[in-house]
Parts: sequence; structure tokens; C-alpha cells
Amino acid sequence: MNPEKADVMADKEQGRAKKSKSKVGCCGYPLSIFFIVVNEFCERFSYYGMRAVLVLYFRYFLRWDDDLATTIYHTFVALCYLTPILGAIVADSWLGKFKTIVYLSIVYTIGQVIMAVSAIHDITDTNQDGTPDNMAFHVALSMVGLFLIAVGTGGIKPCVAAFGGDQFEDHQEKQRSTFFSIFYLSINAGSLLSTIITPILRAQECGINSQQKCYPLAFGVPAALMAVALIVFIAGSGMYTKAAPKGNIMMEVCKCIGFAIKNRFKHRSSAYPKREHWMDWANEKYDKLLIAQVKMVLKVLFLYIPLPMFWALFDQQGSRWTLQATTMNGDFGGFVVQPDQMQTVNPILILVMVPIVDSLVYPLIRKCGLNFTPLKRMTVGMFMAGLAFVAAALVQIQIDQTLPKFPSHSEAQVKFLNMENNPLSVSVDGTPFDIQAFQSSGNYLNLNTETTTVAVNGSEFMLSLIKGRRQTVLLGSTGILESSQDLNTKPEQGNNDIRFVNGFGTVLNVTGAKDLGAITPNNFSDYGLIQQGKATFTILNGEGQMCNYSITLGFGSSYTLIIPSTFSFGPDCWTTIQQIEDIKPNTIHMAWQIPQYFLMTAGEVVFSVTGLEFSYSQAPSNMKSVLQAGWLLTVAVGNIIVLIVAEAGQLPDQWAEYVLFASLLVCVCIIFSIMAYFYTYIDPAEIEAKFSEQNPEDKEEKKKGLELDNMSSLAAEKQEEIKQTKI
Repeated sequence: MNPEKADVMADKEQGRAKKSKSKVGCCGYPLSIFFIVVNEFCERFSYYGMRAVLVLYFRYFLRWDDDLATTIYHTFVALCYLTPILGAIVADSWLGKFKTIVYLSIVYTIGQVIMAVSAIHDITDTNQDGTPDNMAFHVALSMVGLFLIAVGTGGIKPCVAAFGGDQFEDHQEKQRSTFFSIFYLSINAGSLLSTIITPILRAQECGINSQQKCYPLAFGVPAALMAVALIVFIAGSGMYTKAAPKGNIMMEVCKCIGFAIKNRFKHRSSAYPKREHWMDWANEKYDKLLIAQVKMVLKVLFLYIPLPMFWALFDQQGSRWTLQATTMNGDFGGFVVQPDQMQTVNPILILVMVPIVDSLVYPLIRKCGLNFTPLKRMTVGMFMAGLAFVAAALVQIQIDQTLPKFPSHSEAQVKFLNMENNPLSVSVDGTPFDIQAFQSSGNYLNLNTETTTVAVNGSEFMLSLIKGRRQTVLLGSTGILESSQDLNTKPEQGNNDIRFVNGFGTVLNVTGAKDLGAITPNNFSDYGLIQQGKATFTILNGEGQMCNYSITLGFGSSYTLIIPSTFSFGPDCWTTIQQIEDIKPNTIHMAWQIPQYFLMTAGEVVFSVTGLEFSYSQAPSNMKSVLQAGWLLTVAVGNIIVLIVAEAGQLPDQWAEYVLFASLLVCVCIIFSIMAYFYTYIDPAEIEAKFSEQNPEDKEEKKKGLELDNMSSLAAEKQEEIKQTKI
């Protein structure tokens, strides 16, 4: 489940005061909730749609490397899960939920619009080559946009579900429960649809001066949906029940804890008797009931300490796993899956696995007589997430074996093409080999020098090399005809790079799938970036004759297509054109990612749902929001762990980083299992019942204690605290 379930469950548990005014209803429900549900669907579509393509935007538009893209992505996600705490405090203490949602939704919408504008490459592409000339401008815009989005989405996160619950009267408990189910369904529907749709939009090509991947559209549609969400929410304003701010329990808890620590430090001398629990040092100022409730909350929050490690692995589905998918084959036969669309496997599996686990797996375990307690379930969930990263590491090892070995900074790589209609005898630094007509010398040769001697049919020539680069050299019977620098990296985003070599006697013009322009005899065209699928090129000569040539491309390959001297225009002109494979296409299929997604989703179902339900069962009814804040904080800390490892780890191989994360989670899993073993389950209602009526003598004693410490200031403070505690 998404961490948003924490919002829904927390609000579902809490009772709310209702205004007794007549409302417009439909089928027994307040009409206002339909505006709220539509708002939530659009907002979640906006957030997850933008987030689905975010890491690829960093990687391929802003041109950041994998580590920096991963770092900024997880910084953004962490901020999204830190700001809900501020949003809840602002809503409960000052503005109220309605105004908080409206104001922060405006901020949110502005952020989405700025992100869409930051992705328009034509703004700074003065030379019209498809690459922004002022990248700092785009980076600055995108960072401002992401900050506003984080403030907006995080700030409204704890408010919307709670505001929806406020719309029901006390006698509408059944309708309220149904609302929360529909509300959570809208969250999943919005995230699932957006994760499918926005990668498709990103894969399109758009632009004014040059056609590039359409990130403006991929960000623009979520921005439009956020604007719709805001308009729909405001449209229902006249129908809402708007509860006034009543104070935030989190602030009360923090003040209570702060006073206990300060009081304990003040009385640290051995002259003062020890107390049973360090929170008992708050007795002089706070009710015993509140102190007992805080103790219960702290007991659960202590168990939260190891949990961020799970989220550190879980949220890499949108970063490292998406980048891994860009090096894989996404052809599923009848359809092609974009790398960022693989994230949809998680919500799809969620919809399938949650009912199966709840209605089949858990009952079977109980029938087997096993005591599968909530904490044991969470331990199993963490372990399964670790296994998911082991599976990801195994897939990465297979991918690495298929990747080309590019030259290091101390070596050069060279390949030779025979442009003659007969074999050539070639020798490089004394190593002889033959090259067949219109074929290549095979794999690139690794050389550690800046010059080398090339002998062609017995005649020797000097060839200059560039260390750290690949080169292709055209050979004829007279020796070296031409040379060209080749690609030094795999084509990005699963695209393919194609170029032509003109071995024909006249100038040829190549257009079609990519306009490569005029190619002089015995020369190379520029590379053209082509998407997966069938690509057709048209070859034209000066007399207007043409030849159509088609090639079916996979993902991430590079080809040099030789137009030989034997080429002639006619019905079968394409048969003489020779394909030389420079970089092999991606051969590991994206379907191999499904096992790691399955293990991660299974771990999420067992860990996340159980963790929330356990937490709420062990905490007082009026402090669900405190646990909700703690739960969201574990998600934020988990993302911070990822950015620390990504920047500080600097492991040479990606599979090693996966193994590192899996190992860390297993270690944390062992620690958590030990903590769970010593945990004693409690009944909060039973404990609260003991403090339901406070002894008058206790109040008098507390008053005297306050007077001894600070008669004037603390007495005034006490009155304010008592008011907030009652609220």
C-alpha cells in the first residue's frame, strides 16, 4: 500500500464534532464528498504522473548521471513526506483544513506548471540543435517547481481525507466508512492511470525547432489535472462543513515530551528520587492520562526506528529500478512497455495480492496453528524486500554481461570496414587478418597507443588514435579512406543510433525515419536517433532516383549501414545494403524485473498494511495523527538513506549497490526481530480507563509543584495546556 493509507486510516479512526446544518445529499451521502473524491483522484494523478517520469527527466533532459538523478529524486520524495507534519500543524492550529487545502493546492499547481515550463527545451535552444544552451536555467526552474510541489502535496496530504470525514454527521458512521474506502480507491486509481499514461506522453516527440522526448507534455498533463483538482475542490465550497482549527495533538505531545526532558535535566542530582519512567517527570505540569498516552505512543515510535530501511529499498522502484529498465528490452510482442511504465506492476500486484493475502494466506497460516503476529509479519515483509534487491542484483549482473566494453582513458578501440568488392588483407601492429567485401573486422580492437601501423594488401599506413574513444576506419585497396569517431555510450532511453556510409560513386541523400542529409562518397553520415520498431529510410541521388530501405530495431543498439559500390537503384536496391552492428541491442527482457517487483510488493503488503494496523491498535484513539506523522517520517528518512548511499557509496557496479542495500535491510531486519521479541502488546483502552477520572488531590499536588518551579509563567502556561488537552 502507498503511505497515503496512513492518512485514510488515521482519519477513519478519529471521531469528529459535526455542525448541525442541513446538507445537500445524494444516496444518503453528503454531496460535498464527491467533490473531495474527484479532487483526490486528480491530485494523485498529478503527483504520481509527474513522479513516474521524474528520474528520466533528470537523467536525459538535465543530463545528470545516475547517482545525481537518484539523489535529487529521493531528496524530493523525502521532502514530500516531511511537509505533511507542517501541513497538519498549520491546518489544526491556524488556517483550518479548507483554507490549508486551497492555499497549498495553489502552490502545488504553480509548482507543476513551472516543472512543465522547465522541460521546454526550445526556450534556451538558440542554435536549434535540440539541446538547451542554458541548462542552469532549466535546473533552477525545475528545482523551484519541485520544492513548491513538495510543499503542496505534502501540506495537503494529512488534510484532504480528514476534511472528507468532517462532512459526515455522527449517525453516518457506515457512510463515512464507505467514503474512506472510495477515497483510497481514488488514490490507487489516480496513481495507476497516471503511471501508465505519462510515460506514453513522455515517449512522444515534440518541439518547435527540433523534435525531442515530450517532457513538457508529460509534466503539463499532471499540471492540468492539478488545476482541475483545485477548481473542483473550490466549486464545492458552499456545501462543505468547515470545522474551525482546534489545536494540534502533535504539538501537545512535543511540549509534554520537551517538559519531561527539561524537568529531568533540572532534577538530575542524586538528591531527587528516580521515577519509574522518564516521562513521569512531566507529572508536575501535565495530566497523568496524557502522560500515559504519550508513553504508549513512544513505545510504538521506538519500534519505528529500524523501519526507514524498508522504505529506502521500496522507493527505489521509481529511481534505480526505472534506470535499470532503460537498459532492457521492453518489447512484449503486441505492445511495448516504456521503462518508467514498469512501475505500474506494483499497484497492479497490490490490487491482486491484498485480498488474496487477507482472505487466503493469513487464514491458512492460522489453520496451521502458527502464531503469525503483526510484528512477525512486518519482519517477513522486510526480509522479502531484501530478497527483491537480491533479485534486482542478479538481473543487473545479466545486463552487465550484455553491455559493450567501452575503452578506458588509457586505451583506444578501432574497427575497420572494407569498402571494396573483394577481401582485403589487413595487419594492425603486425597482427594479420582478412576482411570480407563490404564487411567489418568484427569486434573493436583494443590498442594502448596513440598511433598504430596499418598494412593494407602489403602497403603500410600510420593511423592516429584517440585514447578513451572508439573509431571506425574505412579501408580501400589504396589504403585508409576515412575515419570517424563512434559512440562511446549506449544510446539513451532504449533508442537506437543509425548512420550510413556511402560507398557509392556519387553524393547520396538519406531521409525518412531521420533526415541524415547528403553523404559524399567514402564518408559517414551523422548518427540519427531512432525509436524501437521498423524504420524506413529513403536514399536519393542527384537524378531523382530513390531507394527505400527498412530495418527493424530493438532497444539500445547502434548500426552502421554500408551503401556499397555495387548498389543500384531498382526494385531490389535494398538487398545490397550491409548492416554492421556496432552496439548490440538490449537482450535482457523487462519481464525479468517482474520477480523483483513481485517480492517487493509482497513485502509491502505484509509490512505496510500490517505496520499501520498494528500501530493504531497499540496507540490511544486521540493520537493516531501522531503515529501517522511518525510513519510518514520513516518514509522520509528512508529516502534520505538512499541519497546518502548514492552519493557516499560510489560503488563501481550497480549490482553491488543492490547487494549492499539488501544486506543492510537484512541486518536491520534482525535488529527489528529482536526488538519485536521483547515487545509486550498492550490494550490502550484498558490503560486509558485507569486514568478516566483524575483524583482531585493529584490536581492540587500538581498545582503546588508548578508553583515551586515557576509560579507566574508556568501557571499561565498550565491554563493554556489544560485547554488544549481537553480539546
